[in-house]
Amino acid sequence: MPSSAAIWPRQAANDTSSLPIYRNSSHCVKDRVEDLLQRMTVQEKAGQLFQTQLYQGPNGTLDAGSSTRNSTDNMIGEKSMTHFNLVGDITDAAAVAEFVNLVQQRAMDTRLGIPITLSSDPRHHFTENIGTGFQAGSFSQWPETMGLAALRDADLVKKFAEIAREEYIAVGIRSALHPQVDLATEPRWARLGNTWGEDAHLTSELIVAYIKGFQGEKLGPHSVTTVTKHFPGGGPMENGEDSHFTYGKNQTYAGNNLEYHLIPFKAAIAAGARQMMPYYSRPIGLQGYEPVGFSFSKGIVTDLLRNELGFEGIVVTDWGLITDTTILGQYMPARAWGLEQTTELERAARILDAGCDQFGGEQRPELIVQLVQEGIVLESRLDVSVRRLLREKFVLGLFDNPFVDPEAAARVVGNDYFVRLGNDAQRRAYTLLTNKNEILPLRQVSTGTKFYVEGFNATLLTSRNMTVVDTPEAADLALLRMGAPYEPRPGGFEANYHAGSLEYNATEKARQAAIYSAVPTIVDINMDRPAAVPEMIESAAAVFASFGSGTEAFLDVIFGVSAPAGKLPFDLPRSQAAVEAAMEDVPYDTRNPVFKFGHGLSYRDLCGGSGNASRCS
Repeated sequence: MPSSAAIWPRQAANDTSSLPIYRNSSHCVKDRVEDLLQRMTVQEKAGQLFQTQLYQGPNGTLDAGSSTRNSTDNMIGEKSMTHFNLVGDITDAAAVAEFVNLVQQRAMDTRLGIPITLSSDPRHHFTENIGTGFQAGSFSQWPETMGLAALRDADLVKKFAEIAREEYIAVGIRSALHPQVDLATEPRWARLGNTWGEDAHLTSELIVAYIKGFQGEKLGPHSVTTVTKHFPGGGPMENGEDSHFTYGKNQTYAGNNLEYHLIPFKAAIAAGARQMMPYYSRPIGLQGYEPVGFSFSKGIVTDLLRNELGFEGIVVTDWGLITDTTILGQYMPARAWGLEQTTELERAARILDAGCDQFGGEQRPELIVQLVQEGIVLESRLDVSVRRLLREKFVLGLFDNPFVDPEAAARVVGNDYFVRLGNDAQRRAYTLLTNKNEILPLRQVSTGTKFYVEGFNATLLTSRNMTVVDTPEAADLALLRMGAPYEPRPGGFEANYHAGSLEYNATEKARQAAIYSAVPTIVDINMDRPAAVPEMIESAAAVFASFGSGTEAFLDVIFGVSAPAGKLPFDLPRSQAAVEAAMEDVPYDTRNPVFKFGHGLSYRDLCGGSGNASRCS
């Protein structure tokens, strides 16, 4: 494994006198930062202000780039960039650790040898959508954060975060581009699945545990720094649309309820949150704030976040505010909402003036160099942000030990204990909405019981010696695993966002109704958004809400091997019309919801009051 000794001259055991101060761990962090800062050129400082995606090349090599992105060698060697977001599922931890060491070695070979800070979107769940998260791959797999919220267990959240931290560190990831603490006050928003639900106080309690689990009580060499997002709360999106896209650029405050959305951010700051990320949106109807994207707003970043709330850490923008690009084959204009007619140079200047420290998803340090050369931005302004960014690297211990051990990564990532805890959380996060005639847990089943199934591989039932048939009419029971309703959108990137109506269309409702009338049906609906499905609640024999789970978890719950323990983290609306009539920034205001926040049935009473699921089987 490479070490800094390969780059820097060997010293006598106690002789560090010839090392530059920033390389000498006997000096305090402040002195090391200042020593390095005064050695840096404007170009090297500008490089620190950018963070973008890091791809792996073939067979673990450095990425050679493409027609739409620069090579890794170019970004590190010529653009002086040292912050990257790792792209792609991790299916071989040792191989990824070796790749990360290769990247760190390339950084060591630069003039100053500034190590890489590697970040990641969430990758312990089931989401697979570049820009929001990756499937677990080799990591332990847990329910989405909405599922952790359904369990309402801060100790479990902290344990999850500690496990995720160990697996991140093992492969060299030292920055988590999460938690996402936006509140689910607008049920149509496509990004609700990665939130903690509708309640600001529950969200606050759980994200404090989350941050402590990732960072520890004090940030240090065994920590993963966190990026709390999306300030000042991305939940109240106008008409539920998302501000990745031009039609979703507005965030609205019809209920004048900004303060409610700030509650989790205040809790995060008190818990020691190190970094914050504003959202793309521009506020509409928010008195005193300019209708421009939040990262362009001095009123939001400097006046509100820094001065009023007292945040002293790093502010990194969301991805792609300066440069037009293509994502998954889809043209995506820069998300400079409210400033669409400005130049790239003007956008960069506005973001720095707002008080942000780093440009997410961009690789344009030449713009910052030009701003300094033209006297538009002072070099001393760069120093303010570079100090924060360098300090984070020193505190994380990256200057003293940037490399990881691939063999240890293979042992730590996805070990049996971590996997078992994740699987148990998947099962317990199931939220039982209805259970007519106490059909669950299934007791009276045998090899002769005939099942009709949708949404999962039938062999998972036949391997349990169950019989599977082809039609509902031939079955004794139906088991359906379904996604929540949404209206498909075009585009390679846009298609990944589940938006639009929360109701199934008429054709799908009729198809489901035929199954419910033919056979007692147990439904598992993955609620990445609160579904408006009163017809399902009325007609199915039992309905679960789930928030990221494997089919084995579902089968264990319905057969009583495990028991559901989840409670709804949001209201379940009765109709799309009720959602449209509600205010985007106000919680619990859809009229006559089917179920309220906190609803969730239990097997406990059916199992002799013990809560032991094995007594139900």
